[in-house]
Amino acid sequence: MMTESRRRSQAHFDWPLLLAVYVLALFGLYCITAATYEPDISANAPLLNKILNTRSGLWQSIFILVSPIVVAVVMAFPTEFIRARTDLAYFGILGLLLFTLVAGIAVSNLRGWLNAGTRNIQPSEFAKLSTLLMLARNLSRPEKPMGKFKDFFRTMMIVGVPVLAILAQGETGTVIVIAFMFLVMIFFAGVDLKLLLAMLSVGAIAIGIVLAYGLMSDDPDYRIVRILAFLDPQKYAQDASYQILYSQKTIGAGQLTGVGAFMDNSFTTLKYVPESSTDFIFTVIGECFGFVGCAAVLVLYLFIVLRMLYLARFTNDKFGQLVIIGVMAMFFFHLFQNVAMCLGIMPITGIPLPFLSYGGSNFISNIAAVALVLNVTRSRSAATMLTMPLPKMKMNKK
Repeated sequence: MMTESRRRSQAHFDWPLLLAVYVLALFGLYCITAATYEPDISANAPLLNKILNTRSGLWQSIFILVSPIVVAVVMAFPTEFIRARTDLAYFGILGLLLFTLVAGIAVSNLRGWLNAGTRNIQPSEFAKLSTLLMLARNLSRPEKPMGKFKDFFRTMMIVGVPVLAILAQGETGTVIVIAFMFLVMIFFAGVDLKLLLAMLSVGAIAIGIVLAYGLMSDDPDYRIVRILAFLDPQKYAQDASYQILYSQKTIGAGQLTGVGAFMDNSFTTLKYVPESSTDFIFTVIGECFGFVGCAAVLVLYLFIVLRMLYLARFTNDKFGQLVIIGVMAMFFFHLFQNVAMCLGIMPITGIPLPFLSYGGSNFISNIAAVALVLNVTRSRSAATMLTMPLPKMKMNKK
């Protein structure tokens, strides 16, 4: 048994994880091109020409080609080096978040982008990673994470400051992702059960108060309107719930095996669903490839999530384990929320599908997150690895 544990804990480059990610990325490139190409220009052109003649397809292919460099750069630094300099990344990204509040570009009610020549950069995407790393380092230090007030206060500040900066930009989706990631990480770190339940209760009460205030307002915020549209989509059919209704129709049109990509007069080709290449890329998969295609994508995501859980299970270094757990939680919530909102069973939030949705900041930050996982598995020492037990939640006895 010990021999098997040591074998699974050996340092290695996890090719299965990286290959699964690039399968998703290439499939995403195909779907992005299908969602954005113009039939009258490139209807009969080869796929490569469609990609090159579609702005989103061209840029996404550039992001994919650049991504191995990102992986190589992250892998070039030992895990201990990254751990020691986590604060540089954290405060650097925090500075960008604050600068975005002053000089950022506003798009669809959000002031969350910085102009970088021909492209815009979204610092909040990278804030998820920097917050994750800072949390992993902070939670891996004490034997009982958040057991003392100073540890609790420090941890809450690590999460709270970037969250407030992102909320000030008008963005909610990334905040929800960070909150979920935080809860999963402190659970696996072994935080006291009473404290975890208390935090969940306080959070639920705070959200309830904000929602109640927003719902009673005569001029509700657009985020409250999205919730109202989710609760009563027919009432807001021409505006706030338009995406939900047509997202459901588009996915349903694919039935079992889909109508195929680049088809004339399809919902995807006619651009019925706004943002179909970004937040609503799942509708393209649903119509073009049907239930079979959607199921295949979900199985591939499930493999990635379970693979990360497996790698964390056999990582003895607590910092490295928490890094993997944080990345796993981030991807899982992105998947859950995005698919759920496309199906109309969750309110709309600006949360893209990792590696499938169009977007440079999101794609590069996600590939960097995978590179961090690969870094941890490659850096661990097989000589000292033992099976890492699942966290045991203990109630404090007074």
